[in-house]
Amino acid sequence: MNDPSYTVGDYLLDRLAELGVTEVFGVPGDYNLEFLDHIVAHPQLRWVGNANELNAGYAADGYGRLRGLSAVVTTFGVGELSAANAIAGSYAEHVPVVHIVGGPSKDAQGTRRALHHSLGDGDFEHFLRVSREITCAQANLMPATATREIDRVLSEVREQRRPGYLLLPTDVARFETEPPTAPLPRYTGGTSPRALAQFADAAAELIADQQLTVLADLLVHRLNTVDKLEALLAADVVPHATLTWGKSLVDESAPEFLGIYAGAASAEPVRRAIEDAPVLVTAGVVFTDMVSGFFSQRIDPARTIDVGVQQSTVGNLVFAPLEMGAALDAVTSILTKRGVKSPAVTSPSHQVQPSKPDRDLPLSQKVLWDRFCDALTPGNIVLADQGTSFYGMATHRLPQGVTFIGQPLWGSIGYTLPATLGAGLAERDRRPVLLIGDGAAQLTVQELGTFSREGLSPVIVLVNNDGYTIERMIHGKTAPYNDIVAWRWADIPTALGVTNHLFFRAENYGELDDAFVAAADHRDRMVLIEAVVPRLDIPDLLTQLVAPTSADGSPRR
Repeated sequence: MNDPSYTVGDYLLDRLAELGVTEVFGVPGDYNLEFLDHIVAHPQLRWVGNANELNAGYAADGYGRLRGLSAVVTTFGVGELSAANAIAGSYAEHVPVVHIVGGPSKDAQGTRRALHHSLGDGDFEHFLRVSREITCAQANLMPATATREIDRVLSEVREQRRPGYLLLPTDVARFETEPPTAPLPRYTGGTSPRALAQFADAAAELIADQQLTVLADLLVHRLNTVDKLEALLAADVVPHATLTWGKSLVDESAPEFLGIYAGAASAEPVRRAIEDAPVLVTAGVVFTDMVSGFFSQRIDPARTIDVGVQQSTVGNLVFAPLEMGAALDAVTSILTKRGVKSPAVTSPSHQVQPSKPDRDLPLSQKVLWDRFCDALTPGNIVLADQGTSFYGMATHRLPQGVTFIGQPLWGSIGYTLPATLGAGLAERDRRPVLLIGDGAAQLTVQELGTFSREGLSPVIVLVNNDGYTIERMIHGKTAPYNDIVAWRWADIPTALGVTNHLFFRAENYGELDDAFVAAADHRDRMVLIEAVVPRLDIPDLLTQLVAPTSADGSPRR
């Protein structure tokens, strides 16, 4: 017998729970309040309220990167537009976030009156149309087709690994319906056997008995084919690298790991190993300006096997439809069956550990990131904001079991602070570590109190270099628009409701060392470390990247 109180809202929540969601982020508003009651009452879901909608979207992004799907709830108009920047970032970086917008009832919309949170012109689909540009699937839910449309949008989000949008009017949310009778169906059949066979033949001919080198990137992670990549790397001695976008995709402690490839900005041994490889497999690679040294990569297509999302190429031959996992399996099979063992390699990025610096040595970017990497332990989730933090960490090797998250394509400063909240809630058994500049932190710092409320104990390294240093190095080293107001960071956690934390200010190596030792000894507390570095000091990789840029941020020719 059907439950007369079971609603469209309940159906949506059950589908989210089925897909692995246990936390829902967002901000309450009058058009979503009744729906929030159902979230609170749901046995498998928790409501995580955020300080604002932008932070909620960022938190959902961090959660979705680790869980494979996330959800954020906002109210119509004012709420959803505040979250739009975060949703656009998730779209650019292939993160599956379901954006649920509580909207006015269908009856109220039908009157075409000037309702609050609207533009006052009687058109209630303005923001739905905006969403079409930054989500892979959208639906304006109606009673007769609501469950079918929910399934369609969620299926697209899961398959395309990008955000989806659901406009949920208040009366549709409470409309009675039936629970799902079967799991959400999966899309199958994305690979043509003929295309796969032809790809395997062409790849085998190109590889022959030569040593294979692999350049992998984030789409391998987004499409859940990391295990396929690992099998390929284990099939022979396979030198390999990633772009900064895909950092921590592979075990960076492996002797075959070359390092980070960034086009002309790469360390010279890494650049040669990739660009001069007899045969190179590029897996899930997307060359963006900031990860490729402004498109300075020199990859010879004739010696390259490019494994993409739905197609792969060998030289100038294209094979489709061919899913990434099937193509990686085919290359693994070639290496396994050919009966040739490649010679061992020594990674060019392995370096002898320097001696411990003097305690009075003033902090610099190099001193900071060298000591930070020594403090990492397997299981840490490191989120580095898009500034000196990201580029300071990019070329450092991470211990096995450490996950690295950045946002080099969308590059929205302040993203990582709320994203750290989402990542910490996605995998509570791992300690999150946030690396963020003082300028970026001022954008989203309101979320610090939520960490405390949710029982998380991150380590936060706040790089105090007195303003927007990355912008200073592109243009305007002394310009006032790159200055920020100096905050008293020691006072911020308490002011924002953090009840159990430690604060350290480090201006030299000894103070930084003490702070990291204390952070390791107090895993049950938030630890905020203000690391003071010179205003114009930047990591070496960033120096290489900003050198060829003009004032508008585009490469000089």
